[in-house]
Amino acid sequence: MKKQSDPIPYMQRCLQLARLGEYYVAPNPMVGAVLVNATGDIVAEGWHRQFGGPHAEVNCIRQAEEKGITSFDDCTLYVSLEPCSHYGKTPPCARLLIEKRIPRVVIGQLDPNPQVSGRGVQMLREAGVEVEVGVCEAECRRLNRRFLCLHEKHRPYVTLKWAQTADGFIDRIRSLDGSEACHQPLVISSPVTKQLVHQIRAENMAIMVGTRTALMDNPRLLTTRWAGRNPIRVLPDRHHVVPRSFRIFSNDSQTLVYEQNTDWEFILQDLASRGVHSLLVEGGKMWLDTIFRSGIWDEVHIEVAPVKIGEGVPAPLFPMDQPAAMDCILTEQMTIQGHKLYTYCRSQTDELPLPPQLA
Repeated sequence: MKKQSDPIPYMQRCLQLARLGEYYVAPNPMVGAVLVNATGDIVAEGWHRQFGGPHAEVNCIRQAEEKGITSFDDCTLYVSLEPCSHYGKTPPCARLLIEKRIPRVVIGQLDPNPQVSGRGVQMLREAGVEVEVGVCEAECRRLNRRFLCLHEKHRPYVTLKWAQTADGFIDRIRSLDGSEACHQPLVISSPVTKQLVHQIRAENMAIMVGTRTALMDNPRLLTTRWAGRNPIRVLPDRHHVVPRSFRIFSNDSQTLVYEQNTDWEFILQDLASRGVHSLLVEGGKMWLDTIFRSGIWDEVHIEVAPVKIGEGVPAPLFPMDQPAAMDCILTEQMTIQGHKLYTYCRSQTDELPLPPQLA
């Protein structure tokens, strides 16, 4: 059969489709698929829409059949992640492609899940299917970096986030009277940037704050300003100081409380054992600095508001002007209504340290 001259545009379309499931498929990966005929036309598309639902390949084939396509003998299927080869919540996609007699499959990257890795490709090749692997692999890995972190590093992908004033403070100096906050928290984010915070929450399976933040701010930690599921709330509370009446324990989402062991490495290990592939840490300063010192983190989001307060709680110890000092790079920067937003990522994510228990 005739091969398409350039597979990259088709794989890029797979990645666009995969993102449509971003807020609904965790802990599964985001996957997109396109079916291309002999003349290079895309005749069907599909993506993984929600956890537990049909995979991208299944949805793609279904769309083709709904269009009246009954023969796939001259088609190539492009898919951003290796087709599964095992029975999970759905039957194996590799078997479906074989049954439909699709002669050629182009894959963005292999699946790191030990139940799949390489076996889908092997199954296809043993059935006589021509398989190409590694098209746009870096982009595919970036898209599913959280899923990959869980299966390759056996821990959640860790994102740190905070907002600070232009002179480097994240809050006023406040004190606690018993279990209640004496003063309202400093409002740093704007309505628009708050919405972006909720977007980041929706991208992660879990969200964590320390006990002081839970007491002072009484947050709910939900995604009310963005589509998608609410993250699992994580609270290290060794001394049992956060009342169960606080909003972090509302029925809107699950809350995991760590009381016996609040070590950072243990929390990551436990979350991984629960299948949680990503964790967003929103504070407070003590936890953020502790995580920076541990070296076990992957991404940082910082908002700098155009206000100064003169004194207060200093922002975490992160060198925004020299990110290489923490082995990371500035990957995105934007300004919204005077608020500057920065995203930093580890420059060598494949070499991030594992928690000691997992090393």
